[in-house]
Amino acid sequence: MQKTVNILNRKAKFQYEILDKYTAGIVLSGTEIKSIRASKASITESFCEFNDKGELFVINMTIEEYAFGNYYNHKPKADRKLLLNKKELKKLKKEMDIKGNAIIPLKLFINERGLAKLVIALAKGKKLYDKRQTIRDRDNKRTLDRIKKSF
Repeated sequence: MQKTVNILNRKAKFQYEILDKYTAGIVLSGTEIKSIRASKASITESFCEFNDKGELFVINMTIEEYAFGNYYNHKPKADRKLLLNKKELKKLKKEMDIKGNAIIPLKLFINERGLAKLVIALAKGKKLYDKRQTIRDRDNKRTLDRIKKSF
């Protein structure tokens, strides 16, 4: 009777055009997994970067301090290392050299084995007119659904 944890970045699909998706593990320390299981995390303002050694880190991801933790508690906005295959890391590194590309987290979840996973996406930022087109498409779909429902 375990509650599923799905923490989503709902702004991502509006602000970015998704090119490719990957599922990565996260290196967590201390009480971070307990806070994630309690759904006390946020990935809306986060992004991913490579360091000097070629390792991928998620930056600005907020995991609130565990309520029952004492002085062993973690920092809420620490950089956390992501675990991917070397082949996937090389591919992402090569794609990041292209201007306008970014790596953003889409979803934070706990798998069936109890491990925290992060779905990341290679994305390209949308222009303002692309965002307007997305809003227009969404409104048209909503009006069509209303018309279909009335018949």
